[in-house]
Amino acid sequence: MLSYRHGFHAGNFADVLKHTVLVHTLEYMTQKEKPLRIIDTHAGAGVYKLGGYQAQKNREYDNGITRLWGCTNPPAAIARYLEQVRAVNGGERLQLYPGSPLFAQNLMRPIDRLFLHELHPADFQMLSECMQGDKRIKVDETDGFAGLQALLPPPDRRALVLIDPSYEVKSDYQLLVKQIVQAHKRFATGTYAIWYPVVLRQRIDDLELALKKSGIKNIQLMEFGLHADHPEYGMTSSGMIVINPPWTLWAAMEETLPWLVDNLNTEEGDAFYRLEQLVPEK
Repeated sequence: MLSYRHGFHAGNFADVLKHTVLVHTLEYMTQKEKPLRIIDTHAGAGVYKLGGYQAQKNREYDNGITRLWGCTNPPAAIARYLEQVRAVNGGERLQLYPGSPLFAQNLMRPIDRLFLHELHPADFQMLSECMQGDKRIKVDETDGFAGLQALLPPPDRRALVLIDPSYEVKSDYQLLVKQIVQAHKRFATGTYAIWYPVVLRQRIDDLELALKKSGIKNIQLMEFGLHADHPEYGMTSSGMIVINPPWTLWAAMEETLPWLVDNLNTEEGDAFYRLEQLVPEK
């Protein structure tokens, strides 16, 4: 369960979608005056060196952030995402890739609070150093699934929960649904952003069906893939399922997803996207 290290995958096409959605959602939710509680259940190391061993092993960032680094006139959501990545690098050279905790730290306000969970001891240490003693942030060396329920409902009734497990353990899919249902019962108006990989499509079909049957309303799905589903290719696509999304997210994804198909497509030319309202708001 501790074998997964996100450093091997940092900045890949899946991160592009996940963090574009995260940045858009955070910027929307921090417009209101009330404090926001942000919960990241599987936080990772916080920031990743693209020149380091892990990132260099498979150079997955070459099919993601590298392809977009010098692009001109991207959609607004991609532009805001790229602004955040550039801010971390402090210049025109792409050397670092921020994880979800660093995106959140840079976008949150003094009144907001961020709760980070990371179980891997090495990544936990790097995450703690990355956050640099920020008093707005609590970093726990715990399983985020185990810690989620105690953080809900938040005192000011506003929360964004990012759930981004490795899914290396097959039971994570069922456990995720169980945790989401429990969390929603505790705090039905929270925004829950769930990342998923498409390695075996049947698992995603089952995940979607379980959420549809859960009784939870207002669920949107956005997915981007470099290749059609194939059991031998590993992760060919990935997506975000967002419960109670910002009302602006759908339009942003209508613009962003086709643009990603055009700009991250491979030589085979079979990149694709999905944008679906899994469950209506009412």
